[in-house]
Amino acid sequence: MPTKAKIVKAQKPPKYKTRIERRCFKCGRKKGYMRKFGLCRICFREMARQGLIPGVKKASW
Repeated sequence: MPTKAKIVKAQKPPKYKTRIERRCFKCGRKKGYMRKFGLCRICFREMARQGLIPGVKKASW
């Protein structure tokens, strides 16, 4: 779990463009981040399952 300081630091604009650190807005996780939704894979899965993300549904073949 990231500390509150890390989350706040990631929200500030970086000194250089390449130093951008993308984090999940819900939990603050850095790994497994999806740019299109702004969420990590875990939060994305939970929210999609609950139907909170429009246009996303569980795949079934």
